Amino acid sequence: MQNAVILINTEKGQVKAVAERLADIEGVSEVYSTCGRYDLVAIARTRDFESLATLVTERLNLVEGIRETETLNALQVHSRHDLETMFSVGW
Repeated sequence: MQNAVILINTEKGQVKAVAERLADIEGVSEVYSTCGRYDLVAIARTRDFESLATLVTERLNLVEGIRETETLNALQVHSRHDLETMFSVGW
């Protein structure tokens, strides 16, 4: 499994439309609208690096309204939540 965080800026007035288009793309598991430096954050989950590369370089290019992106390839998961789930005794 290959995971990535994709930071996205849209054209003016296009946040909602771009978010909806992104959510329909295979490999994009979640899309968050945000405030701050980026308009949207998309979480990508693909089976391998090649699929991630196709998603980022081909599929995202087809989405109208995207001005720029920055992709952060996830290396390792650090999550207390996952550990608590693994060791939960059903409380």
